[in-house]
Amino acid sequence: LLAWIFVCEKEVISVNFREFPSNRMAEGTEKTVADEIVVTKYKTAGEIVNRTLKALLELCVEGASVKELCDKGDKLITEETGKVYKKEKELKKGIAFPTCLSVNNCVCHFSPIKSEPDYILKDDDIVKIDLGAHIDGFIAVVAFTTIVGASPEKPATGRKADAVLAAYWASEAALRLLKAGNGNYKITEGVQKVSDEFKCKPIEGMLSHQLKQFKIDGEKTIIQNPNDAQKKEHEKCEFEVHEVYAMDVLISTGEGVGKEQDTKVSIFKKTDENYQLKMKTSRAFLSEVKSKFGTMPFNLRHFEEETKARMGVVECVSHKVIEPFQVLYERPTEFVAQFKHTVLVLSNGVTLVTGLDFPEEQYKSEYSVTDAEMKELLSHAVNKSGKKKKKEGSCRGKGTRDASKHRFCAKCVT
Repeated sequence: LLAWIFVCEKEVISVNFREFPSNRMAEGTEKTVADEIVVTKYKTAGEIVNRTLKALLELCVEGASVKELCDKGDKLITEETGKVYKKEKELKKGIAFPTCLSVNNCVCHFSPIKSEPDYILKDDDIVKIDLGAHIDGFIAVVAFTTIVGASPEKPATGRKADAVLAAYWASEAALRLLKAGNGNYKITEGVQKVSDEFKCKPIEGMLSHQLKQFKIDGEKTIIQNPNDAQKKEHEKCEFEVHEVYAMDVLISTGEGVGKEQDTKVSIFKKTDENYQLKMKTSRAFLSEVKSKFGTMPFNLRHFEEETKARMGVVECVSHKVIEPFQVLYERPTEFVAQFKHTVLVLSNGVTLVTGLDFPEEQYKSEYSVTDAEMKELLSHAVNKSGKKKKKEGSCRGKGTRDASKHRFCAKCVT
């Protein structure tokens, strides 16, 4: 999750609101991945997210509408989460982060509503897809970068390829450093070291957050490319068994500074702040947010009456009841790439529940990872959910020769 939020200086007045039902947990009963049922829910959400990402990647072609692809992603997540845990009527599930497609120098959170301008993909555009789903509040998020038209026969080159490869390898390094006992600044340093190899820079001040049930922005964070002020303010921490993280890496060919432009914010999230809103439209908007989304991020596109939602969100944001996810940009001549994975820190190591295989053959760069420490780190594998290695000599045929029913190992066939 990216840590760029709107800050308002107005005083907040407290008032009690009813909590989102599924976010209510008794003290001391926090659910973690120590429970196999929780692990299963993370993995189920991860499978849905990966399938949605794969479908969107196939649709990222010249002439495709970003607005339509964002809408498609959200619909797929809603449909797929609706197919699981159907017997548990009170269980909350659905979108954990609205689908975003941020192109070229756009850093993050581009997901236009119906009334805002669209963007049509062009050949050679660098596209970052970012989305998330949850099952019972257990969140799986993912981000992946592709270049429109790139293929093994026509690989992307130049600074766009540099950005993608830098982000990919920096992300791979981060995943190997995210383990129990390590400190968060080990990852900060690793991401910086890899991006330097490609003459790129991590986007300044971006945070990867710990994930908890119904909480996408947990207390522990990993910062990338902090400035001096951020170094002083950002807390150091150590990763522990049974924690979950959204490991997010964003790399730029430029100075690594994301700035707001004229693009209107479309993604928001309810905060823990309370305020007695004055406008009827604002109160109705907040009530709908609580009932439909709880603490999960949402897009104004998800409201039937978009105009009223745009009116209602203004007062909510000004009093910090709702926080926006700003759309940020690098300089127009630069390019930004992103990779994000959901990582479970388990007693036997870490497991990735989101992320797809990276087509490295589609990118050619004059740079590579040459640092001996990083090369050694990257030589180790990371456990990916659903990709268990088969034991040598294992056979599903169990000695039978009925090839229509079973797969055989070499020994069984002979």
